[in-house]
Amino acid sequence: MLLRYLLYGLLIYFVFRFIFRFVIPVTRAARDMKSKMNEFQTRMQEQQQQQAAAQRPQPVKEPLTPKEGDYIEFEEVK
Repeated sequence: MLLRYLLYGLLIYFVFRFIFRFVIPVTRAARDMKSKMNEFQTRMQEQQQQQAAAQRPQPVKEPLTPKEGDYIEFEEVK
C-alpha cells in the first residue's frame, strides 16, 4: 500500500517535472517565435508599401497661367 503511494507520488513528480521543464518552455518559445515572425511580416509589408509609393510617378503640376479663352477681369481697388 505504501509502495503504491510512493510510486504514484514519483509518477506525479516526474510528470510535473516534465511539464515545467520541457513543455512550458517549448510553448513559450513557439509563442515568442510566432510573435516575432508577425512583427517581421508587418515590417516587410510596410517597407514594400513605402517602396511602391516611392516608385509611383508623381503627378506633374501645371503652372497657374490662364489658358487661351480663360479670361479673368480685374478691378483695381483704391
